[in-house]
Amino acid sequence: MVVTTFRISEAAALLGVSPDTVRRWIDAGRLPARRDEHGHRMVAGVDLAAFARSQIEAGDGAGHSSARNHFRGIVTEVIKDAVMAQVEIAAGPYRVVSLMSRQAADELGLEPGVVAVAVIKSTNVVVEIPDHARAANQ
Repeated sequence: MVVTTFRISEAAALLGVSPDTVRRWIDAGRLPARRDEHGHRMVAGVDLAAFARSQIEAGDGAGHSSARNHFRGIVTEVIKDAVMAQVEIAAGPYRVVSLMSRQAADELGLEPGVVAVAVIKSTNVVVEIPDHARAANQ
């Protein structure tokens, strides 16, 4: 069995925080890490997964819906016709596109530059493994 490990920058990207935050968690003993042969701190995939789960479980439950995916970002484009609107949000490195009624987009004041949260609930989620991760997992 191959153990997947992550550099601090990779762990930070997966957790949605800065590398400095991950370093502080490691230094405080909240996130286990070891040093590789070059002295770089590495986090085991299973430890990162457990830590990520603990962060989710420690959340305040502030959401008022059963949707679990909230992506805060900035509206980059709004295309409207007489009935519908297509709203694009840049949420970190992700592009989220929503189709909604024009009336809803107008009532929310959606236009480029507005901060918005894409709340996503789906019964069908496609999971992909990047090519570089696939090779490491084999």
